[in-house]
Amino acid sequence: MVERITLYSAKICPWAHRTELALKESGLDYKRFEVDLENKPEWYAPKVNPASKVPALAYGGPDTEPDSPSPESVKLAESYVLIEFIADLVSSTKPLLPSSPVARARARFFVEAFTSKFTGVWFGIVQRGDDPAGILPAIETLQDLLPAEGYAVGEWSIADAAVTPFLGRANAVLKNDLGAYDQGKGSELWETLQNDAKYERFRRYFADVTERESFKETFFEDVIVEAYKKRFAPLRAQRSAAAS
Repeated sequence: MVERITLYSAKICPWAHRTELALKESGLDYKRFEVDLENKPEWYAPKVNPASKVPALAYGGPDTEPDSPSPESVKLAESYVLIEFIADLVSSTKPLLPSSPVARARARFFVEAFTSKFTGVWFGIVQRGDDPAGILPAIETLQDLLPAEGYAVGEWSIADAAVTPFLGRANAVLKNDLGAYDQGKGSELWETLQNDAKYERFRRYFADVTERESFKETFFEDVIVEAYKKRFAPLRAQRSAAAS
């Protein structure tokens, strides 16, 4: 028997996107509920995730509407916990992690090495106006860990699900030069990543992960671009005014 799954997500959130990528690749049926992160439903924290964050899953229990989750369903949270949980659910039918313990460890290291170098730096770039070139060490780390061809550990795995949402958002944001940093810095870095021979392996990997149907069906670039414009344009204006 396949248990019922409800995903509580938000299109803007890269952590939530991780989970939906894994679900799409798993082939499992699921319901999806979009959580407005600026106006979360009153029932969300007490009934789904006490931390009031996305992503979260309701697993099992009777069939209910997402806004009325059953107390009989198991509630789970934290993106990397969830993608490993999804991998465990389909381990015998559609492996989302390698079977080798060494390869599984490499997959986890790939995620940790990239995420630890990228996420804090990225926040500083878009919100504080740090130099966008600060993400290059994370990109170079990713390249160094990739095999010559293919995905993070050969076949697509949840290691790729874990990093792709951040790469997709960085591409959209830099290409459109969005953030609190000095105007032109984002698009300048985007051009470097597109054309510098040093990042050729990164470009091939980015193309591979973003051409998958699972990514195309779960990445909402227009929503992300509009949200970044709304949130970070005032910060850029403030920085410009302070500098003048």
